[in-house]
Amino acid sequence: MVDVFSILLGGLQFTNKGRRLNLAPKTSLLAALLFAVHPVHTECVAGIVGRADLLCALFFLLSFLGYCKAFRENKEGHNFSVFWVLVSVLLGAIAMLCKEQGITILGLNAVFDALVINKLNILEFIQKLLRKDKLLENAGLLRKGLLFRITLLMSGGATILYIRWRIMGTGPPAFTEVDNPASFADSLFVRAINYNYYYSLNAWLLLCPWWLCFDWSMGCIPLIKSVSDWRIIALAALWFCLIGLICQALCSEDSYKRRILTLGLGFLIIPFLPASNLFFRVGFVVAERVIYLPSIGYCILFTYGFSLLSKQAKKKKILAVAVLGILLMNIMRCALRSSQWRSEEQLFRSALSVCPLNAKVHYNVGKNLADKGNQSAAIKYYREAVRLNPKYVHAMNNLGNILKERNELQEAEELLSLAVQIQPDFAAAWMNLGIVQNSLRRFEEAEQSYWTAIKHRKKYPDCYYNLGRLYADLNRHIDALNAWRNATVLKPEHSLAWNNMIILLDNTGNLAQAEAVGREALELIPNDHSLMFSLANVLGKSQKYKESEALFLKAIKANPNAASYHGNLAVLYHRWGNLDLAKKHYEISLKLDPTAPGTKENYNLLRRKLEQLQKKGGA
Repeated sequence: MVDVFSILLGGLQFTNKGRRLNLAPKTSLLAALLFAVHPVHTECVAGIVGRADLLCALFFLLSFLGYCKAFRENKEGHNFSVFWVLVSVLLGAIAMLCKEQGITILGLNAVFDALVINKLNILEFIQKLLRKDKLLENAGLLRKGLLFRITLLMSGGATILYIRWRIMGTGPPAFTEVDNPASFADSLFVRAINYNYYYSLNAWLLLCPWWLCFDWSMGCIPLIKSVSDWRIIALAALWFCLIGLICQALCSEDSYKRRILTLGLGFLIIPFLPASNLFFRVGFVVAERVIYLPSIGYCILFTYGFSLLSKQAKKKKILAVAVLGILLMNIMRCALRSSQWRSEEQLFRSALSVCPLNAKVHYNVGKNLADKGNQSAAIKYYREAVRLNPKYVHAMNNLGNILKERNELQEAEELLSLAVQIQPDFAAAWMNLGIVQNSLRRFEEAEQSYWTAIKHRKKYPDCYYNLGRLYADLNRHIDALNAWRNATVLKPEHSLAWNNMIILLDNTGNLAQAEAVGREALELIPNDHSLMFSLANVLGKSQKYKESEALFLKAIKANPNAASYHGNLAVLYHRWGNLDLAKKHYEISLKLDPTAPGTKENYNLLRRKLEQLQKKGGA
């Protein structure tokens, strides 16, 4: 950034040996420091998704610096390297592959060429264009090669866009109303006024990056629907400042001022255009990551403004302290925001104060709490998410799931039924509705819900598993086995489906088949102690005591506190005649779970048998 700002603020000049000069060392360093510590960048730097934005910025800047290298041997704009212009186009293409914004560097290179290399006065150029003067001869554009270079840039940009169009297809991604409500408004006036309000919010985040949020969608920013809304003031302020800067950039008699302001506005506005909704709908309202590149323009304008003030100010130390204070405040805000990005809980909770009307924020806080086992608190946030957005199907699904686990089946069914009415292809909600209906013993409806889920998501192993459980409850054993087999085909590590197959085959007396399934499962999931336990039971019933014992001991080693493991191993020893070992494991099992009735009965039988043996031995 120091290199880029030194060119933008100080101009492009080289020594006789081709070494670039830094003609604005202090201002370029200040601008780079402002860029480095701007808190709005935290999302790109701290969030892994921001890697795309960082890579885009890297190649974006390299493209600009590459374009500048084209003029290393330049004498008043006459000579330039076509090779470096093409390298710049290639680097711009790589930037675009990282993030769509990257393509805008080609336009900025053209603006830089016109303003800095050719020292073009835009206002004079427009006036001559309107008067239909012989522009090309008067301005010397052909002689200096500007038109040729711009043609190269435009051709490169068009080629890149065409290739992207061929690879990605013609249609933009599909977004919903909650992602970008203004773009779905019927009235052109409402759309225009809200887009402009979004621009003013982005500008405010650059000026005062205190209110930062990981997500600005879902009601975070209510739509402006009439001119009586006080937020119209923000639009007026934005355009007042922009028009003032544009007038200065075009009409100022100071050529340096014109150049700096135009470059500052160019780097502020042009990289933001893909996120502006002007050319296509975007999937967000405000996103801090998209102002990573436009903040370059903000830093140029801020630094230039500071340099103007420092020339006029009598007490320059006060001004220097003020700028140092801004830098320190930004550093502190960056540190605070970075700490919030360290954990989901802190990140989501930090958003509650910024966007209390955002249903997704409440949903994420609730999900985080649910993942930690705090269901009561999670319910509160899920309910608030549904209240804020009555069509929030994911919040309904998660809330329905928790209520199902708490055996509040009636409300769970209502929520899940509403979710699938709103979004009929929501496979997870259909499956969860089936689980609730199964718990309510409405088996036909549950089966129908499961099959609807599978229709909308062909590869859905968890749904096949739950369908198998339903069939098992209805004693449709073959259907249950087929459903569980489908689950294991789609997800070979689906331990529960394998286990249920082994247990069902065991319970129905198909020991050979149960053993085959158990061995197949353990080959795929060799360290699953529950599979070891189930297969050990089958082997014990088949009187393969040694192999059964080995599996039981392996399962116990993996999970030593499972009372049933010790209890069933004790049963195996009991059958096998190893009564002392049986007694030992019965006692361990009862210690772990004193209420296990079957283990207690077996232990009492063993004790009576041992007492009888002792009496016989004594006689």
